[in-house]
Amino acid sequence: MNSSDYQFLSDFLLKSSGLHLGTGKMYLIESRLLPIANSLGLGGIPELVQTLKAFPKPEVKTAVIEAMTTNETLFFRDKKPFEELTESMIPRIMEARRAERKLRIWCAACSSGQEPYSIVMALREHFPQLACGWNVEIVATDLNEQIIAKAKAGLYTQFEVQRGLSIQMLMKYFTKNDDGWQIKPELQSWIHWRQLNLLDPFRHLGTFDVVFCRNVLIYFETETKKTILDRMATQVAKHGYLLLGGAETVLGISDSFRRAEGFRAAVYNPSHAGLGLAGTASLKLPC
Repeated sequence: MNSSDYQFLSDFLLKSSGLHLGTGKMYLIESRLLPIANSLGLGGIPELVQTLKAFPKPEVKTAVIEAMTTNETLFFRDKKPFEELTESMIPRIMEARRAERKLRIWCAACSSGQEPYSIVMALREHFPQLACGWNVEIVATDLNEQIIAKAKAGLYTQFEVQRGLSIQMLMKYFTKNDDGWQIKPELQSWIHWRQLNLLDPFRHLGTFDVVFCRNVLIYFETETKKTILDRMATQVAKHGYLLLGGAETVLGISDSFRRAEGFRAAVYNPSHAGLGLAGTASLKLPC
């Protein structure tokens, strides 16, 4: 692969997914896109580039984008955000929502599902009262349609469940079968899965009490980060929270959020006065 092909692919990924490769990532493109080229019957990366230039079929574009997106995740990743979710955020939200008894959480860039399933398990463990009389909806989105399908299936290997799950949580919320560990249907039913590119409009998702957007903004350029954060801020309720990854911040990027007081994790409140608490239809938990 020559420098011209590298630049074309870098520009293509930036425009289509927001992924900023920068320099020195030729090895990454070759390792991830060569199998895509082979699967299409092409001779290598240069032929793949020519195909994208001459015949930009949607399925080829999607295959390239999905191959380049990072899907590293595990259950209860960086435990502190989940501790603060159950110890501080949810009790405060439940107090603010005690009249309408509604809770909405968005997992942006949910990858293969470990994060939203971790949230469901945390809610079940710490707030059993949510299962009776509360409307709860967890919206999980990701750019990668294949990874969304895996997440929705809720089937994980022994290696995957060993990453972040205690044996107690594993036995309580999963069933062992010949293919691996299957998360129980009652947990799956709490989550709505949707394919979504954060570069595209997402206002239709409604307003949320908590937004998890962890370890994804680090791949975007500053201006793209600002645009996404500014749009997210209009969809976080005035009492709500945004959680970023430990290496991420809004400082120097967007004034739409301010650091939430009393939290050790990367937790932020919206700077605006709030745009109401309306959302899309929510899921009623069984009593």
